[in-house]
Amino acid sequence: MTDFFQGLAPVPHNPDAAPDALAFRHYDPDAMIMGKRMEDHLRFAVAWWHGFAWPGGDPFGGPTFERPWFAEDTIASAKLKADAAFDLFALLGQPFFCFHDADIRPEGATFAQNARNLDEMVDYIGQKMSQTGTRLLWGTANLFSHRRYMAGAATNPDPEVFAYAAATVKSCIDATHRLDGENYVLWGGREGYETLLNTDLVRERNQAGRFLQMVVDYKHKIGFRGTILIEPKPQEPTKHQYDRDVATVYGFLKDFGLEGEVRVNIEQGHAILAGHSFEHELALAGALGIFGSIDMNRNDYQSGWDTDQFPNSVPEVALAYYEVLKAGGFTTGGTNFDAKLRRQSLDPEDLVAAHVGAMDICARGLKAAAAMLADGGLEQARAARYAGWERPEARQWLDGSLETIAADVLARDINPRPVSGRQERLENLVSRFV
Repeated sequence: MTDFFQGLAPVPHNPDAAPDALAFRHYDPDAMIMGKRMEDHLRFAVAWWHGFAWPGGDPFGGPTFERPWFAEDTIASAKLKADAAFDLFALLGQPFFCFHDADIRPEGATFAQNARNLDEMVDYIGQKMSQTGTRLLWGTANLFSHRRYMAGAATNPDPEVFAYAAATVKSCIDATHRLDGENYVLWGGREGYETLLNTDLVRERNQAGRFLQMVVDYKHKIGFRGTILIEPKPQEPTKHQYDRDVATVYGFLKDFGLEGEVRVNIEQGHAILAGHSFEHELALAGALGIFGSIDMNRNDYQSGWDTDQFPNSVPEVALAYYEVLKAGGFTTGGTNFDAKLRRQSLDPEDLVAAHVGAMDICARGLKAAAAMLADGGLEQARAARYAGWERPEARQWLDGSLETIAADVLARDINPRPVSGRQERLENLVSRFV
């Protein structure tokens, strides 16, 4: 171990721990829920970028974190960062992690140098994975931070940027494949526009579609068995992004014949930015058959931007996992904490405490979601609300025409009366569990 987390011990499950102790009060990996271990339901992952690559800056101020691997952007520093990351994994006992290529390797002067640096770090991380048993939930490429991507990657007006991005994604899929990653994620952080005055929407959308088709083709060519995921977000950093929300992504996938190949990685904060709730996006993805994985975090509702804070609301998390369980639960996906410390949370212990609290919140939410499903009250109320559609005449109306329906309404003298949606009663039901 490094000395970064010096003095900290692996976090135990202890519901009776002292108030200030680092312990899981609710997360018990081996606890059985709906016939499955809690760890296997939640499939927790630590995000390398926020935990170890983010220096604590914001749009109005520079870095606040002093990490020993920030001193130099070298392979030696990258390995020190990896050592600290695996120390955190050992303290938390979570089964997975996630990374961008730029999180784990130093930035080179050329693509070839980047590729060599990535290869060396993949070898190093692979050895640590073999030693510890920690696995890779997903890998991805950072196609948004470097200035070359200021006008996008797949959607860039410069074909050389498109080519550079494609080569980078190939190297990152290769890295994910070598580390037995269970998914590969594409987040189009700058796949959008700042102004329509210089944007060709049709061209850019077609470029993005072709890029994704090539990703899927390459996955099959190399025998990568993981899932390809798109992570929706409506805006920020661009004014408008082409992967706005689940519905938009599904339409995009249908247009390019990829709805059977690609699923979505849904982030709570991105759902809020799109004007939805987290559970809405999860429910829609489940209904459309493209649910894959989640990034668990929250936004500060006063700030209005994507603040990437650790979750702390059991009711919100319970409703999210209710939809995850209804969709069949995770297969290759999981719960990635795409969340970062606040700029004033300077101590290494803060990073441990943030994950411990978030894992406990998710455990409480999962238990509540499973209890709600077992109770069945919500589903019974939903079925009762739509029961009229089971009548033969209702099914005939769906198969009929406006003329036949109008004739039936006249013949039967149909004059429907509104029926209560009983929302408050259902909210009260949820409150009993959270």
